[in-house]
Amino acid sequence: MKKIFTILLLFAAFTTLNAQDCLLEKAPVQDLVQDYAGVMSEGEEQRLRQALLAFNDTTSTQILVVTVTNLCGYDKAEFTYTLGEKWGVGQDGKDNGIVIMVKPKEIDGRGEAFIATGYGLEGVLPDAISKRIIENEMIPSFKKKDYFGGIANAATTVMAITGGEYSADEYAKSTGAKNAFPFLGVILIFIFIMAMKASKTRKYASTNNLGFWAAWSLMNASSRSHGGSFGSFTSGGGSFGGFGGGSFGGGGAGGSW
Repeated sequence: MKKIFTILLLFAAFTTLNAQDCLLEKAPVQDLVQDYAGVMSEGEEQRLRQALLAFNDTTSTQILVVTVTNLCGYDKAEFTYTLGEKWGVGQDGKDNGIVIMVKPKEIDGRGEAFIATGYGLEGVLPDAISKRIIENEMIPSFKKKDYFGGIANAATTVMAITGGEYSADEYAKSTGAKNAFPFLGVILIFIFIMAMKASKTRKYASTNNLGFWAAWSLMNASSRSHGGSFGSFTSGGGSFGGFGGGSFGGGGAGGSW
């Protein structure tokens, strides 16, 4: 009996550790980009983070990008929306969170991607559109081992649709989406970052009774002294306040390669 009890305790401990390793209990870090698979450079990760932070500040919609090395025995759908639910991605009451999950093919020979949508965004970003985004924007780049390109394409497309730049129907009907977005992805990220920076510059100029360009120069000088405009999470764009407690109901779509 004692041996059985010991075995059960060890099994429980292993299960707990496994859950923590698989990220399904609590967010280890409050951050909108979590590259556990190591597929992005530091600069790429920072640029993506700044864009997602700017979008969060502007719309309150939280888009989490997470790359993982294993799905812990779950299928990609269950893993992704369970992670979003456990971590509380999105705002409580609005349920406006999105999780973009990628498991690289190089890990075990099968690449997996899934976009999970919170309850509040299922109508704005239907499952069929999430499927198109994965097939058109992500997998072609992933097959070339360009993980940042595919992730950036997906993130900027999701931001454009949920931010109202164009509708899901317009995206579905667009004829040049597959070829255009690999180039538009980086451009849109730059636009989001610059729009956020311009807004903060105007506020800084007004507070300190400065002209816009004088304020811009002073803020850039301050950013450079702290490692550059993309050198840290806080420079040029504030800091992430944390996940807000949103809920997920299983909406979304995935793909493999």
